[in-house]
Amino acid sequence: MRRREFIILGSAATAWPPAVRAQQAQRVRHLGVLMSTVAADEESVARYAAFLQGLQELGWTDGRNVQIDIRWGASDAERARKYAAELAALAPDVVMASGTISVGPLLEATRTVPIVFALVVDPVGGGVVKSLSRPGGNVTGFMAFEYSLSGKWPELLKETAPNLQRVAVIRDPSVSTEIGQFAVIESVAASVGLEASPIDARYPSEMDAALAAFAESANGGLIVVGGPSEAAHRDMMIALAARYKLPAIYPERFFAKSGGLISYGPNYVDEFRNAASYVDRILKGAKPADLPVQAPTKNVLVINLKSARTIGLKVPASLLARADEVIE
Repeated sequence: MRRREFIILGSAATAWPPAVRAQQAQRVRHLGVLMSTVAADEESVARYAAFLQGLQELGWTDGRNVQIDIRWGASDAERARKYAAELAALAPDVVMASGTISVGPLLEATRTVPIVFALVVDPVGGGVVKSLSRPGGNVTGFMAFEYSLSGKWPELLKETAPNLQRVAVIRDPSVSTEIGQFAVIESVAASVGLEASPIDARYPSEMDAALAAFAESANGGLIVVGGPSEAAHRDMMIALAARYKLPAIYPERFFAKSGGLISYGPNYVDEFRNAASYVDRILKGAKPADLPVQAPTKNVLVINLKSARTIGLKVPASLLARADEVIE
């Protein structure tokens, strides 16, 4: 290039607006994302979209000033470990992780890369953080719910179907947080006149056989705890509850949206939008150890009247009046 052309081009560059020059010089940051479910899952897509929207509202856009590498764990522990190692090896600026099944392997893979989690039930008891107010280490985030929420499920189920005497609780016995949820359910169930029985099932065939046996006796209902296995098999569990005419309550709105009778719990899409705020703060210099773990501030009651009619159940008007959403 001739000297005159260089001077002209240089002068033109300095004449560009400051915002343009800043954008050209802006450093592209690197994010990792480890989702606990499958990419084809409608709810998971909505959660990830909320995370991206939250980032964009804070000025971060994938492909412009941030590069995002995402992995989908498909509720499989071995796959989660593999993907956690892959993401840690990329040395991203931050990793956003969904659920304990994702956070645990990430902490095994790195103690230096900042991690922001969503949907971890008991981060202190599970050894993820030292305390909620001062997490310590390289991880912080947003809890799925506190154990006390589990106590509302038998209360609401009994209010929905007053004749219930027994309740089956589907849980994965290999997940400690699901054992903890059952303990709370069992203690509260007795106080409302329900006998709680665990169904230790990880696979569809186990759930079908156990619920078929449970449904042989009358006045039974179903509680599904919050966990990755239950979320992955939600359509099957909803179908089984309808087949055996079991009034059932679930931990998340998308269960009711998919045909479940009642759900009560936080809006988890919002938790992923909130996670973007912590990612933003870390990219701007904050340390995970100084960002307190936050719990959901609102639980949503959703009732599916179509499902109620399917099993011949009339939902009390008093409960319908308190519902945040009624699906006709």
